[in-house]
Amino acid sequence: MTRFLFLFPLLFISGLTARAQDSVQTRQLDSIRITARYRLRDMGMQKTSLDSMELHSDITGSLAHVLTRSSSLFIKHYGRATLSTASFRGTSPSHTQVTWNGMKINSPMLGMVDFSTIPSYFIDRADLYHGPSSVTLSSGGLGGAIALSTSTPAQEGLSLQYIQGAGSFRTFDEFLNISIRKQQWSSSIRLYFASSRNDYPYTNYRKKHFFYDDQGNVSGYEYPVERNKNGVFRDFHLLHDFFLKGSGGGTWYVSGWYSATDRGIPLLNVDYKESSSVRNNQNDNTFRGILGWRKLHNGSKLEARAGYTYTDMLYQYQRGLGDGNWADMVHSQSFVHSLFSQLEGEWYLENWMFSANITLNQHFVTSTDKAVISTQGEQSLLGYQQARLETSGFIAARYRPSERLGVSVSLREDLYGKKMTPPILSFFAEYLVSRKGQVMLKASAARNFRYPTLNDLYFMPGGNPLLKPEEGMTFDGGLSAQDKGRLVNWSGNLTGFYSRIRNWISWLPTFKGFWSPVNIRQVKSYGIEFRGSAEIHPGNNWTIGGLGNFSWTRSLNLGDPVSWADQAIGKQLVYIPEFSASFTGRVSWKQWTFTYDWTYYSERYTTSSNQTRTQLGVLGPYFMNDIALEKSFRFNHTVLHVKAIVKNLFNEAYETVLARPMPGINYTLSVGIVPLFR
Repeated sequence: MTRFLFLFPLLFISGLTARAQDSVQTRQLDSIRITARYRLRDMGMQKTSLDSMELHSDITGSLAHVLTRSSSLFIKHYGRATLSTASFRGTSPSHTQVTWNGMKINSPMLGMVDFSTIPSYFIDRADLYHGPSSVTLSSGGLGGAIALSTSTPAQEGLSLQYIQGAGSFRTFDEFLNISIRKQQWSSSIRLYFASSRNDYPYTNYRKKHFFYDDQGNVSGYEYPVERNKNGVFRDFHLLHDFFLKGSGGGTWYVSGWYSATDRGIPLLNVDYKESSSVRNNQNDNTFRGILGWRKLHNGSKLEARAGYTYTDMLYQYQRGLGDGNWADMVHSQSFVHSLFSQLEGEWYLENWMFSANITLNQHFVTSTDKAVISTQGEQSLLGYQQARLETSGFIAARYRPSERLGVSVSLREDLYGKKMTPPILSFFAEYLVSRKGQVMLKASAARNFRYPTLNDLYFMPGGNPLLKPEEGMTFDGGLSAQDKGRLVNWSGNLTGFYSRIRNWISWLPTFKGFWSPVNIRQVKSYGIEFRGSAEIHPGNNWTIGGLGNFSWTRSLNLGDPVSWADQAIGKQLVYIPEFSASFTGRVSWKQWTFTYDWTYYSERYTTSSNQTRTQLGVLGPYFMNDIALEKSFRFNHTVLHVKAIVKNLFNEAYETVLARPMPGINYTLSVGIVPLFR
């Protein structure tokens, strides 16, 4: 209960009163005329944008939760505060490139991003670039790319927001945002802290307790009810954004983000060890900082950025010796220092837009395991120490000869270490079929490359320095439409895609007892994506809205057989669902809002041969249902917001990853306070 002590001073300071009152000011503004250019930047792209309303809807949700609910991505996760990775269009997590305020944040060791470590309240906008569209952001996004960004405070003057959440399994979440915006500068500080015992109960369908009769024969069995063991976590995040308008018309901005996570790795539901006899834990300390300058002038933009990322990650697996001492089975620690710089320019000329940028990333990585015992019985170090410079140059030309037609061509070239990728070409086009309903045809094609990560090349044991870069050809095309009326707003987007990726990197077991990456000859992926939304305003302060996503994805292994008995050829890739869907419905009346979230994933295979003879070979489909009810109370000097959430409404037993049970029905209550400064 001490966590709530911070809440009551804020209530007192805010001058909370019992009588609600609205303060409305009416001003007559001078009329202005706005002339907009034809849209050039995103011509022909398949792009999904998530705004702050979608990102800030749940204090307990990480970015992984938001992407599951509001996009067509497949998020593979192990539960809250455990590894959560994104898959675009049937590709692997390392095929999704992620930037934060323009700086790439993919791990140079693993090539992927853990979205469970990104609080959704720390992101103000997320742009998802599907397939070929990712080339405009970065190379290597064979499936897609995600651009995350923070923005200046929305309102002038001082603003404050505090949210306290409490939920099942002793879960607590706290968020504080203090910001100030003046005419020439703005500053924002966000703090987030989450902790939980995370010891939810579940029925373990991977184990059986047998009953015996007097003769010792099995007379029956039951599935035991167990608790999630070793799942305790504590996460702390601090983010500071500062913006300053310079005297020459440019804008300076600085962002610094520090995070410290301490997470237990839960035991598998097939593990018979006692949690008191093992310690399985991961600590991660990360700092990301970026300094930038931007200037807009007469249809042109010039921007320069420089950044630095530091990561200290420690993974420990210890076994108790029974005498109070612990033995290190794994003591793996990695240090990553990454330097970033980018220079970017854009120029508009009549119906043309030209853009170019050059990006440099310098990585220094040290990875060691101190728990390795040599043949002489002495402790030895196993790991690698490497540095790599990655350079990328990009140019693009966009042209709209008429209101209806737009085309774009871009070229990217990458240099990593002493090797260079072939030219990365992309093409985009769109055509306005009808002004009524804004019916638009879009098509795009791109060649793309992703070079191996440092772990792929140098990990000990198993790294393969002979790996080739992955090479992909991707095509997509679709139809979009939208209409905004006084009573009804709606939009829809239907896309078909096809891609072939050569030299796909896959880690496979070896006869020496460890895993090693190899290049698979080819992987083919194709399917359909649909996204639609609608909002109705029937009057009397009512609003009814819905957002839905649907995906059909086939991602097939077309590599060379490892042996004559290899049954993986032509089969769906591991953990890629063929069908997935999500829907969010929202009903609002005055200050009340009811939300319903529904998510569906079809079965996922856990073996490359897609075997279904045993329960370990396939994870069954599941439907997830969440509901929330929220109410805002407006007082003289404060807005109070209360929200209750019920997750897994029907208490469904399911797994997203083999042997990782997920929580049943659980609850969260949050209270938010926004003082009104005058």
